[in-house]
Amino acid sequence: MKKITISDLKKKSIRYIKGVGELRESLFKKLGINNIFDLITYYPRDYEDRSSIKNIADLQNGVPCSFEGTIVSNVSVTRPRKGLTLSKVSIEDSTGKITAIWFNQPYVKNSLAIGENYIFFGKADRKLNKLQIVNPVFEKSSLKDMKKSLKILPVYSSTKDLGQNTIRTVVNEAIKGIEDFELEDMIPDAVREIHNLADKTYAIKQIHFPASAQDMERARFRLAFEELFMLQLGLLSYKSLATCTRVGIKYTHIEMESFVKSLPFQLTNAQKKVFMEVEKDMESSHIMNRLVQGDVGSGKTVIAVLALFKAVKCGYQGALMVPTEILAEQHYKSIRSLFDSFGISVQLLSSSLTKKQKQLIVEELKEGKTDVVIGTHALIEDYIQFKQLGLVITDEQHRFGVRQRTILTEKGQNPDVLVMTATPIPRTLALILYGDLDISIIDELPPGRKPIKTYSVNESMRERINKFVRDKVKEGRQIYIVCPLVEESEEIEAKSAVVTADDISKSVFSDLNVGIIHGKMKSSEKEDIMKKFVSGEINILVSTTIIEVGVNVPNATLMIIENAERFGLAQLHQLRGRVGRGDEQSFCILFNQSNSKVSRERMKTMTQSTDGFVISEKDLEIRGPGEFFGTRQHGLPELKIANLYKDMDILKLAQNSAIEIIEADPGLLEHEVLKKYLSMYFGDKVTLS
Repeated sequence: MKKITISDLKKKSIRYIKGVGELRESLFKKLGINNIFDLITYYPRDYEDRSSIKNIADLQNGVPCSFEGTIVSNVSVTRPRKGLTLSKVSIEDSTGKITAIWFNQPYVKNSLAIGENYIFFGKADRKLNKLQIVNPVFEKSSLKDMKKSLKILPVYSSTKDLGQNTIRTVVNEAIKGIEDFELEDMIPDAVREIHNLADKTYAIKQIHFPASAQDMERARFRLAFEELFMLQLGLLSYKSLATCTRVGIKYTHIEMESFVKSLPFQLTNAQKKVFMEVEKDMESSHIMNRLVQGDVGSGKTVIAVLALFKAVKCGYQGALMVPTEILAEQHYKSIRSLFDSFGISVQLLSSSLTKKQKQLIVEELKEGKTDVVIGTHALIEDYIQFKQLGLVITDEQHRFGVRQRTILTEKGQNPDVLVMTATPIPRTLALILYGDLDISIIDELPPGRKPIKTYSVNESMRERINKFVRDKVKEGRQIYIVCPLVEESEEIEAKSAVVTADDISKSVFSDLNVGIIHGKMKSSEKEDIMKKFVSGEINILVSTTIIEVGVNVPNATLMIIENAERFGLAQLHQLRGRVGRGDEQSFCILFNQSNSKVSRERMKTMTQSTDGFVISEKDLEIRGPGEFFGTRQHGLPELKIANLYKDMDILKLAQNSAIEIIEADPGLLEHEVLKKYLSMYFGDKVTLS
């Protein structure tokens, strides 16, 4: 059988498929489907099991199922109002009777005949002890080829004007096109045999159109294993290259006590423990690759400060890369004030600097006159050079990819790497997701922090909340109002920052100073607004999630989040962490505009817990890891079918296999196919020498 590779499928446009014209191609592109490979790996989000037939008497409320019945009445068609047609018919079997109703499908009248048997599929509903079913699909029982019933059918995430039947048909055509080929398998034969993994072509076919539930499960196991195996292999390869093949800086032990005593606060026991782990890494000859995880407000920054102090006093330079200019400036001010009296020079590299100011910083870094530089992605630009870079720190790791971290480390001679995140991840998961990093956890908050009181409300509470805002302003406090959108959108019903700020400044809070900040503003504008908010000139700051990370205004004690249902739990927790940073009691109000079960669960979790690790567990459970981790932001390959939360068992098997391969063949010299696919899977994020 002729082999076909993933590269071959990626080169082939979906226009080659029967039934795909220019319009359909553009609709599929909205779903991120550009080629045959994208299409066959566009896995179903759910399935409709139409394969087993139930008696009418056994139909359950709201549960999708199939049943066979005889038409026992004519189809009646009524028009209760303009633009609405109702078609009704009675169906029965030996156990009971049910009424089927179709909205705006008048053709049904000519498709059903009295006395004939049909198979129906849909959700039954029992009202006043009578069964009815709305808009069921149906087929004649006598048909040999059942296209609509007696099957397990895939359900895909869709877009407007692209229905399930169209996607099913196109995917089916694509699969037919590869059935006569052997799809090249990236997983080595030995691994496939150990774990009894299905053939790749079989797995692709059965995940879309399973012959049975068992076939679907076998296909899913195979495809999830492949994704997790490649993920682990990539991370382990990166760690192997970063730590095993190169010798790191061996820092000398220096006296830190005088610096620690100069800090305007006492270290918590958790901070002391984590810094001991960092110090031990820095004084060893291997390259430090450590993740410091801590909840919002746990004091991760001080670990970075201590590590930078040690690096500089040992004769090296340090770089701190953060995701936003606001956070960079904040860190710059606080770190410079701590280092000033110890003769350590700190510089801020931001886009708001003039060309001349930037040039001066670049020259001083190269000459070694600057000890510590703080900045955003600008730090990884080619023109940034260091005299002796010894320590690289990235804050809020989920905003940077593995590759970006690597680019910065390549500006030094095997510098130590410290990664910080306030997005709590369950430890077992963190060990796997950050397979290239050792992990430290700050599991204690500084003393005196009061838990933030959190309430979920709906629109009926608006006036009471507005009064609460006024009360807080009278007390001299400040307020954040966070919106999910920057500007109004025709497609999304949600509050925008621009319109909200305009509305409240002209109406309900016209006598107060209302400011607005969002990502589309110029850096200088954002900086100006934040300065005014920090100084207390602005009472209410309307914002997008730009303030999610690191913004520290102790006088702000009230956070209002509009359309809270549009945010994940981890993000809501991050936003809430912008208040509660002083001694005063702080509050978080979640305006929830949804009645969905998921939304109610999220709001319940937020009002009941302020523990980021508890919240992260729940977030994974509710949303699944794709959204939670935002794997694209991590710089990791997208997981299309594997679920890091539910597939922990598969993940451990995949990790064990990946470890065995890397230990036996670190450069994958004996696994050419695997090496080729690993590079393709990770892009240029992992390079095997």
